[in-house]
Amino acid sequence: MGNAPIITLTTDFGYKDPFVGIMKGVILGINPSINIVDITHDIAPGNIMQAAFAIETSFAYFPYKTIHLVVVDPGVGTMRRPIIVSTARHYLVGPDNGIFSRIYSIAESIDVFHVTAEHYFLSPSSKTFHGRDIFAPVAAWLSKGVDIMNFGEPISDYINLPIPLPSFPAKNIIEGEIIYIDRFGNLTTNIHSQKIEDLLENNKGKKMRVLVKGMEAPFRNFYADANDNGIYSLINSFNYIELFVKNGNASLEFGLKVGDKVGVIFN
Repeated sequence: MGNAPIITLTTDFGYKDPFVGIMKGVILGINPSINIVDITHDIAPGNIMQAAFAIETSFAYFPYKTIHLVVVDPGVGTMRRPIIVSTARHYLVGPDNGIFSRIYSIAESIDVFHVTAEHYFLSPSSKTFHGRDIFAPVAAWLSKGVDIMNFGEPISDYINLPIPLPSFPAKNIIEGEIIYIDRFGNLTTNIHSQKIEDLLENNKGKKMRVLVKGMEAPFRNFYADANDNGIYSLINSFNYIELFVKNGNASLEFGLKVGDKVGVIFN
């Protein structure tokens, strides 16, 4: 692999159609020495917040100056802007539709550029496949060392969607919600382990209970630690409370979906 630049791809394109392969072809045509890494192409069609979670939980594991190309773009062809986001360690390329909102909330430093330099686009550009015609070539030229200032002007009015945050209605309660469902049907909530530790300081000696839709989801340390096929909870690899069924699909078996409320109570 050497020290060749890295471009990651996150899209809702799936694998049935040639879209992902075409984007890789465009990138390689501009920079044949690039390393391309697929994060996922199974984002639900048009689901911006699902893509935002996927890139938030992935981007920091990549080397310095990795370029993350994210294309979930229901507004393709409209006036929404193509952007490059520069953080202290990485670049992100994609549409200005809120897809980087979770990055904005955690990155130490952010500079966002509206990409207007059309000579870095494929010509002619279509109205329906900006992944091929705009985002892939921009990411590829960026990987070749083109200065970010050459792509366009810095902006401050980029789209930053509200991130669902847990609330604390009492000193022993956290109220959160399900924000992501993986292919196993496990349900990630927005309740971070640090929030639980903060509450634990004021509730020493009390038992922690996780509740969803009137059901208790007993806490376990890992999946196989569950006793049966009921619903359970744990701290997942991203340090969020997750609901699961041992060897089952918690989302399907208990009718749980993104947005459903989840509570943690100490009593």
